[in-house]
Amino acid sequence: MGTDLHAPLGQGRGPQRKPPRQNRAIACAVVLAAIAIAALSIYVLRGDDGLQKVASTQTDKPAGDGSVPADTAGKSKPGTDRNEPVAGVSTSGANIEKMPTGDGGYVTKYTPSDRQGPVVMDAQRLGQDPRMADQPNADLVEETSDGKLPVIGPDGLRPMDQYARPWSGARGTRIAIVISGLGLSQTGSQRAIQQLPAGVTLAFAASGNSLQRWMQEARRKGHEILLQVPMEPLDYPSDDPGPGTLLTKNSAKANLALLHKAMGEITNYTGLMNYQGGRYLADEKALQPVLQDVAKRGLLFLDDGSSSLSKTGTVADAAQLPHVFADVVLDGQVNTQAILRKLDELGRIADRKGTAIGVAAAFDESIDAVRQWADEATQRGVEIVGVSAIARDDSQP
Repeated sequence: MGTDLHAPLGQGRGPQRKPPRQNRAIACAVVLAAIAIAALSIYVLRGDDGLQKVASTQTDKPAGDGSVPADTAGKSKPGTDRNEPVAGVSTSGANIEKMPTGDGGYVTKYTPSDRQGPVVMDAQRLGQDPRMADQPNADLVEETSDGKLPVIGPDGLRPMDQYARPWSGARGTRIAIVISGLGLSQTGSQRAIQQLPAGVTLAFAASGNSLQRWMQEARRKGHEILLQVPMEPLDYPSDDPGPGTLLTKNSAKANLALLHKAMGEITNYTGLMNYQGGRYLADEKALQPVLQDVAKRGLLFLDDGSSSLSKTGTVADAAQLPHVFADVVLDGQVNTQAILRKLDELGRIADRKGTAIGVAAAFDESIDAVRQWADEATQRGVEIVGVSAIARDDSQP
């Protein structure tokens, strides 16, 4: 009996009843329905869903020029991936939508996507890979008895472009700050390189010490650099800028020899800057061959603005030399608060003109003031750029 828990399994039970005919019919119907569903699923998977026709209109063969069609580049062969999306985004950022047509073909629709972030500039034409910024581009130097001198590359690339500090390209307020005299003081040079923001341009005195080492360290830190060349002041020789000074009484050949000796001290600079030079910059005849040589080597020239008699603008225009003038000498008073006031003045000039350039020497007070002010200016939306970003370039359209 079914109620006897001690009865052996399979024994003592009455004969089982067969299921009624109606129940057998229902079971058969269920089985047939399951078979029909399975068959329909197989048909759908193997059949033509519209996308298969899209794939079949394309070819796996390369184009006649050996290129891969734009729609298939970087993808698996059409039709082999059933999960290939109908809509997507191309590598260029465009939105792509494939819309099947009634005759089995399709139309591809491209629309621009909403891009975010800054436009990426061509690093090959402006600036260097930071990992290589302390090494000169071999195409932009010529080996001479004075060392490696800058030249324009065979493809027209200029040193002022290759060694420039990249900037955003935005046309907001831009300020260049130049700290000069690096290499004359070891502690001053180290402080400037280590503590100043990378946007600050550093100018190295040609008569300084350990220039190659300082140059490499500055470039690795991201600074754009200039080379300072000593030029004859108004009260020369009582005020002597040092060895290698360009003099108005020298021949053009002699001054060019001094210029090239200075240029060979380091590499990777975007241009030259005067060190003193009140008398020399006012002498158009003496200045002309020097600035012409600077122009043909693909460099810029920064006039520190200390002499109202300077003929730099006239001569540089004639030579098609990219050149700029400093707007403010920041450390006429070597006092941190006074320098901060001058920096505020520089900021007002930039607000009015759009750009401004300030120059200072590598005094502790100058470094402290510039570091503090540059951080605050950046937070207000001012961009601190290299001198090359502001240089007027009459050689370009």
